Amino acid sequence: MARNTVKLYLEEGKCPPPKNNFPKLFEKCGVFVTISVVTGSGKELRGCIGYPYPTSPLVEAVIDSAVNAATADPRFEPMTVEELDQVVFEVSVLTPPELIQIDNPKEYVSKIKAGEDGLIIEHNWRKGLLLPQVPLEWGWGEEEFLCQCCMKAGLPPDNWLTKDVKIYKFKAIIFEEETSNGVIKRLNLKRT
Repeated sequence: MARNTVKLYLEEGKCPPPKNNFPKLFEKCGVFVTISVVTGSGKELRGCIGYPYPTSPLVEAVIDSAVNAATADPRFEPMTVEELDQVVFEVSVLTPPELIQIDNPKEYVSKIKAGEDGLIIEHNWRKGLLLPQVPLEWGWGEEEFLCQCCMKAGLPPDNWLTKDVKIYKFKAIIFEEETSNGVIKRLNLKRT
């Protein structure tokens, strides 16, 4: 759905109507669409945008996130239709974020699992989100994951130790193309 949406949008400037025969796709879910360029040594991020909270039906959130990941990620120029054969799509369906309850900020390290949990850090008006697969891709442990999420929010790396910070965790069911426009598989997150 994400690939077909981007293809239609880049070719004709429109999105497909949200239709599908699976009732689960009309349940409200958070979702992120990640687009990566396939390189000789792996993948490089090309765009990633989504909805961390379950505010829209999944089918609508995937359509919107796919178009935005391809054309509106501020870190990249909008994709062209010629790039479609060089990229793979990944869709992460999120559980609702849960506030992590702690008495002392040092407890955060034991309350999360890098490679299983995604994180959202909020402090004042700044927010940062990292998906569960990110620490696996970079080889981070729990403390580094917390630091990197702070930096994603534009905060100092040790800001997670601040008393008034809020940290949420969530899980994700991740589907990805094995190759560009190839077989779609469910990604099983595993720490090595």
